[in-house]
Amino acid sequence: MSDENQIKPLANNGLEGDQTNPEQKVIEASPYNIEDPLNEGEESFDVISFKTVDEIEKSIVESPFRAIYQTNNFLLPQIQDVVDESKTVNLRPEYQRRSRWTNKQKSLLIESFLLNVPVPPIFLFEADFARYEVMDGQQRLLAIREFFANQVKLTSLSILSPLNGRRYADLPPRTKRTLERASLSAIVLLKESRSALRDAHSERVLELKRFVFERLNTGGKHLNPQEIRNAVFSGMFNELVIDLARHPTFTEIWGIPAYHSYSDEEYESPDRKKNTLYRTMGDCQIVLRFFALRQRDAIKGSMRSILDKCMERHVADTEQEISQYRFAFENTLGLCSLLFDGKPFRLTFDSPPSESMYDAVMAAVDELYPEAESLIYAKAHVQRRYWQALSSSEQISRFSGRANTAADIRQRISSMTELLRSAIRDAGF
Repeated sequence: MSDENQIKPLANNGLEGDQTNPEQKVIEASPYNIEDPLNEGEESFDVISFKTVDEIEKSIVESPFRAIYQTNNFLLPQIQDVVDESKTVNLRPEYQRRSRWTNKQKSLLIESFLLNVPVPPIFLFEADFARYEVMDGQQRLLAIREFFANQVKLTSLSILSPLNGRRYADLPPRTKRTLERASLSAIVLLKESRSALRDAHSERVLELKRFVFERLNTGGKHLNPQEIRNAVFSGMFNELVIDLARHPTFTEIWGIPAYHSYSDEEYESPDRKKNTLYRTMGDCQIVLRFFALRQRDAIKGSMRSILDKCMERHVADTEQEISQYRFAFENTLGLCSLLFDGKPFRLTFDSPPSESMYDAVMAAVDELYPEAESLIYAKAHVQRRYWQALSSSEQISRFSGRANTAADIRQRISSMTELLRSAIRDAGF
C-alpha cells in the first residue's frame, strides 16, 4: 500500500483517523416536520404550510439548528485502540441496547471486511471535547476489538468457509494483511453543532443528539421502545431509572442476577445477558411504570404513550427532585417486599411477578405510604385480603392486565388501594 493511501495513526484524542483530507460538513435542519418514532400508529399531522417560496427558503437558511460533522476512516487495528481507551469513547451510553451480537454475526462482519463488502459507517457524538459516545455501531466496534484480541473464533462462514474455526492469530499472513488494510468509516457529530430545536407537533425541545438519533432509528425498527426512551429523554431521571433497576430488592423480586459492582465486567455479566428483562431493558421499563402511574390524571392513552410522556415530563428534573423520586421508589418497593414476604406482585402463589399487579400494588402502597406503620401492623390482614381478591380466575383477570386500557389501569390501582385500606381497618387502625 502506497504512503499516500495509508491512514495516519490515531492522535492523542483517539479519533483523528485519516486527516489527510478530513471531510467536515454542516447540515441545517428544518424547524418543522420532525418524525417521532415514539408515536407509531397515532394520528399524523400536516407540516406547517408557508405562503410563499421565500418564506420556506428563509426558514431553512435562518434555522439555528445546525449539525456539524466530520467523516473519518480508521484501519481495523486502530479500532482496538479506540475501544480500549474508555476515557475517549463511551461504548455504553444509556441508549445502547444490552443484547450482544452472536459469534455468527461477528464472524460475518469480519468476512465482509475480507471480501471488501461495504460496511455501514458508525456514528459518534462528541459529548465533551475529545470525548465521544457511540450513537450507532457499538456492536461493530466490539466485534472488531474482540476479533483482533483473539476472543472470537470465526464460524458459520459460507463463502470463506476454510476460515471457520480460526481466530485472528490463526489466519494466514496474507489474510491478516488484508484485514489490517481494511477500514471502517466514522461520522462524528461535533460538539460545536449542539443546539436545540422545538418540535412543531408537540412541546418537546430536541437536542441535536436526540434529533439525529431519532432519524437513525426512524420507526423504532432497530431499538425497542425503552431503548429509544433512554436515548431521546437522556438526563438525570433516565439515569435514575437505570440505577434503580440495579437495586438489590428489585433484582431479587424480578429474578435478575444481582449486581455486585458497576464495572464494565459486571455490566456484561454472562448470566445477566441471558435474562430477558435485562437484555431488552424491560427492567428499566418496569421501574419507569412506577413513576408514570403515580400521577393519576396522566394515565391516558396507551401504556407506551403514558411511559413516553412520563420521561418527557421528567427530562429537566433537578437533583433534589431526583433524590425525592429515589426515596419514594426505594421505600415503596421495600414496603411491598416486606408486606408480601419478599414475593410481591404475584397473581398466584407459584407464579412469577406480574407487571400489571406491580402497577396496582406499587401505586397503592405509594399512595398509602404515610400509613406505612399501620400497613406493617396489618400485614396478615393485607395478605388475607389480597389472596381473597385473587381466589378465582375471574377475579385474577381483573388484575392480569388483559384489558390494558387507561381505564383498566386506574381501576386496578383504585381496587388495590381500597383493599389495603380495608386491611388497615381490619387490624383496628
